[in-house]
Amino acid sequence: MTRAFAAAALLAPCLILAVGSASAAAAIGNSSREAMPVSAANRAATIEPVAQGFINAVQVYPFADGAIYHVITAPERVTDIALQPGETLVAVASGDTVRWVIGDTTSGSGAEKRTHVLIKPFSAGLSTNLVITTDRRSYHIALTAMTKTAMAALSWTYPQDALIALKRAAVATEAAAPVADGIAVEQLHFNYAVSGDRPAWRPLRAFDDGRQTFIEFPATLTVGEAPPIFLVDGKGEAQLVNYRVKGRFYVVDRIFDVAELRLGTKHQQIVRIRRVADGAPTRRGS
Repeated sequence: MTRAFAAAALLAPCLILAVGSASAAAAIGNSSREAMPVSAANRAATIEPVAQGFINAVQVYPFADGAIYHVITAPERVTDIALQPGETLVAVASGDTVRWVIGDTTSGSGAEKRTHVLIKPFSAGLSTNLVITTDRRSYHIALTAMTKTAMAALSWTYPQDALIALKRAAVATEAAAPVADGIAVEQLHFNYAVSGDRPAWRPLRAFDDGRQTFIEFPATLTVGEAPPIFLVDGKGEAQLVNYRVKGRFYVVDRIFDVAELRLGTKHQQIVRIRRVADGAPTRRGS
């Protein structure tokens, strides 16, 4: 009986070890399965350097949010990561700050001032990640240390910024274009009288080219709220009309006899624009 108890006592630690090993193995297996989607996502998001991406010795990547940029480095070689001109560095974080030298510097001045993050590994065979945050975006970088081969420098192009710049240029060009481009002066008719209230946005004048009516406002129109325009029929009923704003002008795609600009609810400001017969005085009412 004593021998049976002794055998059981000897077997107990073995059973505990076996159960523990099985639990650890199961946990490792579960962790591996859970990590698979992360690894797959990282691989899919990683952008590798390509021959056609080099301009001289600089690898130029198109920037995309969430992408991981693979940077190849080597001992005794400094790799220059150049940010966008005018971009301000906020922080640099690395997964391994012991075996990598990471610093930053700047070049240029004024609007062309540019931040550079400088990378150098202590030995070959190392790998880690780098996160650079700026006042404009975040960069995610995968670092690999080779024996001798290293990228001298890398930078980015910014397609989104280029698109925004093109849109701004198009808007500026449209705003600078003459409101009545291609229309001869002799085709314009200025027989419109402006009357009513005198708000800061009161129109300076109105005129038409026989097809469209143009209402010119003072520069203060861009400061405050702009009034909508209503056409007034023979019965005195007002109806909102479609118009375009072009700089300081309202452009209405029709000729009207009477229109009113109205702004406000309780204390509404009303300015009336009335077309008068050619040759009749266009005195502005009070």
